[in-house]
Amino acid sequence: MRFVIGSAILIFALAAGCGKPAKAPEGILFKDDLAFLETHTKPVVLRSADGQALVAVSPDIQGRVMTSTSGGPTGPSFGWINRELIASGENNLHINAFGGEDRFWLGPEGGQFSIFFKKGDPFDLDHWFTPPPINEGGYDVVGKGPDRVHFHRAMRLVNYSGTEFDLELNREIRLLEAADVAALGLPPVPPGVKMVAFASDNQITNTGEAAWTKETGLLSIWVLGMFNPSPETTVVIPFKPGPESELGPAVNDAYFGKVPADRLVVREQDGVLFFSGDGEFRSKIGISPMRAKPFAGSYDAAAGVLTVVHLTVPEDAKDYVNSMWELQDNPFAGDVVNSYNDGPAAPGAKPLGPFYELESSSPAAALAPGESLTHVHTTMHFQGPEKALDGIARAVLGVGIEEIKKALK
Repeated sequence: MRFVIGSAILIFALAAGCGKPAKAPEGILFKDDLAFLETHTKPVVLRSADGQALVAVSPDIQGRVMTSTSGGPTGPSFGWINRELIASGENNLHINAFGGEDRFWLGPEGGQFSIFFKKGDPFDLDHWFTPPPINEGGYDVVGKGPDRVHFHRAMRLVNYSGTEFDLELNREIRLLEAADVAALGLPPVPPGVKMVAFASDNQITNTGEAAWTKETGLLSIWVLGMFNPSPETTVVIPFKPGPESELGPAVNDAYFGKVPADRLVVREQDGVLFFSGDGEFRSKIGISPMRAKPFAGSYDAAAGVLTVVHLTVPEDAKDYVNSMWELQDNPFAGDVVNSYNDGPAAPGAKPLGPFYELESSSPAAALAPGESLTHVHTTMHFQGPEKALDGIARAVLGVGIEEIKKALK
């Protein structure tokens, strides 16, 4: 049987203590999400100098960025949080789908080098388990300040082929200022636009005695952001245009079956695609290293929120781990950028969220003992008048706000 899960969290909606959809109340405020988190965990809140940009990070939940806002305590909360699961206190060995705008994972998920399946097990849901270091427990805080927090975690993993990996993770979450955002290639933030921006700087180091090689399997850093969906939310991903004979397909949309044409529009000549983020239809797309650019984003027309993700894309990187649930012919033909839209796993079933995701992966980490690989994933939210947001969208996504709004109509 052939599977790619990527966002496999939805498969275990019921098994993970989520019999009901875990949607937060409509129009939830940052202070409400923070109050909930403080009831069950001890979050760290990063604050801008004026107190308007706030980012809630949870040391107790794998150092995840749980949510953020650009409007102070009474501003909108941008991250999706699985309240039922967190409140239950349960630990599901398959996956703890806690939510959050930025969570650290490792790949690959499937194949002969998978870290989600034990050697010899079939590639099916009963035998799929998220590695405990990225599924449960907290990460150690080794440093923090008003605008940043630094986590550390030592890990030991074993892949499907029996290769052992000893590594340490150093993960720093940083609140960004306007100058930091401009350094990524964005235009100045226009007057009247509120912004919150944060980066996760994720570094893994080979602390074992053996080199990590393609012959025995490699790991990759995988960062996933979960956001609140709406019927007016459209994901936008720019990509490198060019002939398929040279660059391969513009998009991989076969993760859960081909995405219907009314939910995915690919403008190959312009190098941009539009994908629904309504949380109503389970689907996923990916962009290969031959096509990937360093930006992806979404626009929620109902809330007037433009979300932009910037990711590390080394120019010479070609090997990305493959997460197909099968013994693979090419285990290093994976995607760099992904987006997932939640929805019922079967007719009549309840979704896990709903939510939608923007994801990025590092290249495969061929590391000698003591060597490290770093992957930086940056999330930015801009809220304001559409005319003011239009210039940002054009500069980093290649299309204006009106084009985004009309693309899937």
